[in-house]
Amino acid sequence: MHQSIRIISGRHKGRKIRGPKNLPVRPTTDFAKEGLFNILHHSGGLFGARVLDLFSGTGNIAYEFGSRGAERIDCVDQNRGCIKFIEQTAQLLELPIHCFQGAVKKFLEQHSGTYDFIFADPPYALEQEELLNLVSTIFERQLLAENGQLILEHDKDRDFSEHEHWLHSRKFGGSVFSFFE
Repeated sequence: MHQSIRIISGRHKGRKIRGPKNLPVRPTTDFAKEGLFNILHHSGGLFGARVLDLFSGTGNIAYEFGSRGAERIDCVDQNRGCIKFIEQTAQLLELPIHCFQGAVKKFLEQHSGTYDFIFADPPYALEQEELLNLVSTIFERQLLAENGQLILEHDKDRDFSEHEHWLHSRKFGGSVFSFFE
């Protein structure tokens, strides 16, 4: 079955993109994506933002940031098919997306630079410890710009409220977004 991606707002509002059917992804639902971007919109502008999209999958979140005026979006995914699809779609939509194929952990350990928003949608099967390591690495490597936000998408069985940088969590259907600052 083909993945259908709909851009909710911005200059590509309403645009539908047909993703390949053979990608190992679990795209963020439109309901969850709309909730997330309502929160982000009210917490400050996305226009001109620098964004890091980890475990990018189909690029669903990256296109939304791009459509809303982000200046640069770096996408990281291990799957070559995902990266190829994101590159083709970014070119088609003329979005400022740059792709990196490889392990997210390795990217975070080697990359320097800062981002206004870091969005991470790791496989739900990752252990709590691995997710905490991911969050800690982002803060240790100082990848968030001042007043930047890390958004971690995860299932409802995870709780990050004990983490020193945790702000709040919001639930949309089966997805939860935890915000860190």
